[in-house]
Amino acid sequence: MEEPVRPWPADGMALPRVDLRAVPAPPVDVAAPPPGRAADDRLDPATVCPAEGDPPKTHAAEWEKRYRRTVIASDLVAACVVIAISAFIIDRVAPHDMHAFGTAFAILCALPVSRAWSARVLGEGPEEYRTLGRALITAAVLVAFGGLLFGALEVQPWVFFVVPAVALVLFPQRYVLRQILHRRRRRGLCLLPVMAAGDAETVADLIRRTRTEAHVGWRVEAVCTSTGHGEIEGVPVVGRLEELSRHVRRGGYRVVAITADQYWNPERLQRLAWDLEGTSSEMVVAPMLMEVAGPRLNVSGVLGMPLLRVTAPAFTGGRRFVKEVVDRCGAALLLALFSPLLLAIAVAVKAGDRGPVIYRQRRIGKDGEAFTMLKFRTMVVNAHLIRHDLETANEGAGPLFKMKKDPRVTKVGGLLRRYSLDELPQLFNVVAGRMSLVGPRPPLPEETATYAPAARRRLLVKPGLTGLWQVSGRSDLSWDESIRLDLRYVEDWSLALDLVILWKTFRAVLAGQGAY
Repeated sequence: MEEPVRPWPADGMALPRVDLRAVPAPPVDVAAPPPGRAADDRLDPATVCPAEGDPPKTHAAEWEKRYRRTVIASDLVAACVVIAISAFIIDRVAPHDMHAFGTAFAILCALPVSRAWSARVLGEGPEEYRTLGRALITAAVLVAFGGLLFGALEVQPWVFFVVPAVALVLFPQRYVLRQILHRRRRRGLCLLPVMAAGDAETVADLIRRTRTEAHVGWRVEAVCTSTGHGEIEGVPVVGRLEELSRHVRRGGYRVVAITADQYWNPERLQRLAWDLEGTSSEMVVAPMLMEVAGPRLNVSGVLGMPLLRVTAPAFTGGRRFVKEVVDRCGAALLLALFSPLLLAIAVAVKAGDRGPVIYRQRRIGKDGEAFTMLKFRTMVVNAHLIRHDLETANEGAGPLFKMKKDPRVTKVGGLLRRYSLDELPQLFNVVAGRMSLVGPRPPLPEETATYAPAARRRLLVKPGLTGLWQVSGRSDLSWDESIRLDLRYVEDWSLALDLVILWKTFRAVLAGQGAY
């Protein structure tokens, strides 16, 4: 089934942002919060999130400021502790040795210069980790360059061991802080008040997404539409589109989300940006023509016009070669690490009913080529013969056959499926080059026979052992949603996205959600 083009991007996809040179706004009447506004905007330094009872503000909320200060302080403390321990181990803290001070200075300079402490990236997921990674790489280069410049040629341990050790501490630390922030956001705290403006359908889609993915940190509290009255998904419509800037200034919204509507044209968007200058509101404009984001999307000015540049997706080249090497080497390493577990599972499956251990199934891979996918057998031996009698109980999406309580699943198979342990033999497919660690879900031949032209783009890359479908609901996803997620991965693939998916896969597998 062909996925319709949506004017609003998928959850977690970056939007072009218009810099409005945020400065403290003039005093406004904030005696009562705008419709839907919770009064939870202060950050408790002990819990890294807001306490209740404070009125909304038109400038950055207290919880934002305190969260940023918490991140900065934790980064500095962790880096100094790692450097101090390293100095004792490497140099025994020699008074004349400036390696430790130079490394600390390099990290202190690199973090703010690389915008690793920018309020716009804190809590933003992959972008936060990318900026932090760039900062630490910059610090390592500065340490190496400083060693050459000042003749301190013994900097190799500091470049190749100390700075990576700092990274090993900072990344998990940032993750823990983000988890605290996300947990509070799911409780309705630490959210940015949002004014949405556009067509009723696209605004409704945005509201539903912000409620489903609360960790993003948006709460749509008011809406402006062409009609100017009514409500959308329980959110009040406070005015017409031409009155938007006045309502934003009066309500003190932190984000102004512009969605598709015939009203918007370049002149009106530019005038709105001018009207919002001098406020703390950040104007976010949804790409209204295609659902593309990530590294393929860039904004540049040509002949005085702002242009949204969309580069072609990369299916070959250096990054794909790196992915191929990482896939095969990573799969081989995982096979070596999990070999005792693989053997134990094989024994358990065999002891269950004396049937075969491995289940082989034909799947479709890159460019439509068929291959044999390997899995641990989780059903009775004659499962395919019983399926015909269960067709009326099918709970799967699209052409897929799924049942939450499938009577064909063995006791051992139910445990394996819950934690996706039956997927482990697919690592052999990855080592053989037929699959990737991360990619679209490997489809059945009968599925591909029903594909619309857009859905066939899933076959441009190798299928994956895990993917966006795995970390976004697994078997609970609708057919259209699973296709959309796979197409998003194909269009917006990056090495950073692969790392995020792999990390989230471990959490999804441990939770056992959507697995049956």
